[in-house]
Amino acid sequence: MATKNAFITGCNVGQANLLAKALVQRGWRVFAGVLPGAPTDLKTGGNLTVVDQDVSKTESVRRSAEIVTEALGGEGLDLLMNVAGVANIAVGVLEGVDLTQAERLFHINTFGQLRVIQAFLPLLRKNAPGSRIANYSSGAIIANPVGAGIYNMTKHAIHGMTLTLRHELAPFGIQVTSIVPGGVLTGMSANAHENTRKSWASQPAEIQKIYEPLRPVMCQVLPDMLEKTGSTPEQALEGTLAILDKKTWAPMEYLGKDVKPMGLMRRIFSDRQLEAIMRRTFKIPAHA
Repeated sequence: MATKNAFITGCNVGQANLLAKALVQRGWRVFAGVLPGAPTDLKTGGNLTVVDQDVSKTESVRRSAEIVTEALGGEGLDLLMNVAGVANIAVGVLEGVDLTQAERLFHINTFGQLRVIQAFLPLLRKNAPGSRIANYSSGAIIANPVGAGIYNMTKHAIHGMTLTLRHELAPFGIQVTSIVPGGVLTGMSANAHENTRKSWASQPAEIQKIYEPLRPVMCQVLPDMLEKTGSTPEQALEGTLAILDKKTWAPMEYLGKDVKPMGLMRRIFSDRQLEAIMRRTFKIPAHA
């Protein structure tokens, strides 16, 4: 059987890093996109090729696609995993968010995925029908946690892109899904209590005063829930591989023990009912 080819973004550390190693062990040829200059334990060798790529920069993404195209020597890609993203920019209640930082987050999380798709689609079409794109969204698009509004917006936009791509790429037989992970206990979520306290304190003093009723939600309830219900990296990797093993992908594929129940509730309850459940769960105070 011919070796399958994959490109994975954001492989310096975390879930993409583990996934790259796992697919190599499964016999795939993996091109691992890494942010230039950032630490990583990945090295080119065997079926693994490390490729410099900054998803926030169009030229960097274009160049990475050229490198992969040349390395494949006329072959195409079977899988694109759009994993790269950050969560610690433009944090805080929406009224006080710095719009320059908000734009930066969109350039990384949302437009970063679009840049990669535009650059790598020619390689995916070569191996169509049957090639696939998995765009990482987030369980935040169901939970809509306070203080993470801009991040949430970037992830809603990613799923909107996925839904459109499912229509546009259907004639070629290219499957597309949004992987919707819950909390994963990785570097991005490490020190959640300390990070949320810093994020709260970084907001303008007047905003902190106005939104004081939400401080316990953002600084205590949410990080407590992550530590209690978040998946380990190994559990998340197992779930990701199970998604890749599916013959047919749904528009959303849920990943993690905390987000799968929310996916079920999303199908059962109305938007208003689900919102009420989330408010109770996150202990968001009601108007007296």
